[in-house]
Amino acid sequence: MAVKIRLARLGGKSRPYYRIVVADSEFPRDGRFLEIVGNYDPNKNPAEVNLKEDRVVDWIAKGAKPTATVSQLLKKKGISARA
Repeated sequence: MAVKIRLARLGGKSRPYYRIVVADSEFPRDGRFLEIVGNYDPNKNPAEVNLKEDRVVDWIAKGAKPTATVSQLLKKKGISARA
């Protein structure tokens, strides 16, 4: 089971809003997940990112790999994407 930290899209047409979730890599993008660890709203200026930093660090320590986009968001928040 390869666990990833990735975005799950919510919101309407042309109004994206994302949850940052921990999910098995085989689960659908907007489907089942293990835990919600934050959210990302690109519609605000500047874009708003809220994270449960302790849970993100815990999942990374357990071997979860963030996607490229989530890695950039974590870097902006000052969280290392390495265990």
